[in-house]
Amino acid sequence: MKFKPTSYKLMNVSDGRIFEDEGWTLADPEGKEPSLVRAVYENEQFVPREDLKGLYRYANWLPIKRTLKRSYAPVTYRSKGLGDLLGLENLYITVSGYVPKHGVKMETCSFKETEAFSICARLPKNNDRILVVQSAGNTARAFARVCSDNNIPIVICIPNDNINDLWFLRKLKPCVKIIATPNGTDYYDAIALGEKLCKDPRYMAEGGAKNVARRDGMGTTLLSAVEKIGRIPDAYFQAVGSGTGAIAAWENAERLAKDGRFGENKMRVYCVQNAPFTLMYDSWKAGSRELAEITPEQSRRNAEVILAKVLSNRKPPYSIAGGLYDVLKASNGDFFKVTNDDIVYWMLQFGNKEGYDIFPASAATVASLKQALDAGIVSKDETVMLNITGAGMVTATSRGFEHVTPHLVLGTELSAEEVIASVDKLFR
Repeated sequence: MKFKPTSYKLMNVSDGRIFEDEGWTLADPEGKEPSLVRAVYENEQFVPREDLKGLYRYANWLPIKRTLKRSYAPVTYRSKGLGDLLGLENLYITVSGYVPKHGVKMETCSFKETEAFSICARLPKNNDRILVVQSAGNTARAFARVCSDNNIPIVICIPNDNINDLWFLRKLKPCVKIIATPNGTDYYDAIALGEKLCKDPRYMAEGGAKNVARRDGMGTTLLSAVEKIGRIPDAYFQAVGSGTGAIAAWENAERLAKDGRFGENKMRVYCVQNAPFTLMYDSWKAGSRELAEITPEQSRRNAEVILAKVLSNRKPPYSIAGGLYDVLKASNGDFFKVTNDDIVYWMLQFGNKEGYDIFPASAATVASLKQALDAGIVSKDETVMLNITGAGMVTATSRGFEHVTPHLVLGTELSAEEVIASVDKLFR
């Protein structure tokens, strides 16, 4: 059966202007201030597609042109083990990872697959440009896997210190090229490298949080939860590096409220970072829309010592209209910070109570929920959604895996012309 794309327009979040998507629109060309744009779907009702599998069950609220192979959607279940430990009767865990007992088999074990399957499906089949994605680790692994399986040319920029995150259960195809910044650099440096490469029109920026397909792919976590619970949760918890997943959840909560069958959107969004990398936490606690001041050197030092390295983004969509600051304000949400020791403790506790392993960032999420309960911020009779963004690596890799090495390591001092010339050689 031929896939019929969903109909939608784009909306400038800052002023409400509705306009057409030109195919890969990342911002309002007539916008007066920096702002995210949001997809406005013709179908205002949440209706999962029974004719499609995996992530694409939610295609009615995805801005895609086609479907791709090997996708899985997040799965939500009511927790007993962790719920009992925390004293929560209505704790729902939405898991993205490799947890076969709950019916989810994301090979890369990360909810970044929800982004990759949505973004790459936004590309037309006849696209002749090369996609460029920057990552601190999990996003790189997800895009590499999805693009390899679906023959989509891509360049992935990643700090060399994070290269161990690039493990795969199956060999990658040559359409995937990995470019690293040198040791001692961070995610921001990888972003800068990708921006240099995209000065050549043959390469196209994926767009990060500005890409509606990324956010709406990540927002399927909330759709999974509401499909299971039957209503919008009271509280949503997630560890954040950029905050894009939390923004996405809020946007889908707004859509669900407009649908009218799932209650009002009173969902409070709670985010957490891994100390000492607490850029957005510090900004929020200072009551500031603008990000707190931090030097590149301090940022790199902080990123080096945290366990949840994927949470180390020093250029997040926090201040922009429709960004995380606005989401926390609108939802009456809050920010938490947790230590490496907290993360290790909750990785062990979660494994004991739920029966599968989770990533450090996911353990940070659990730790923040415990803080919120101890502080009385969340009541024990509320319906809580815990977004477990990565899980099951032990199970997934039990039969073996392979690491990849970068095709190139490029210094941050190189000019755009030098970066482009070096990468071009990889595609000859």
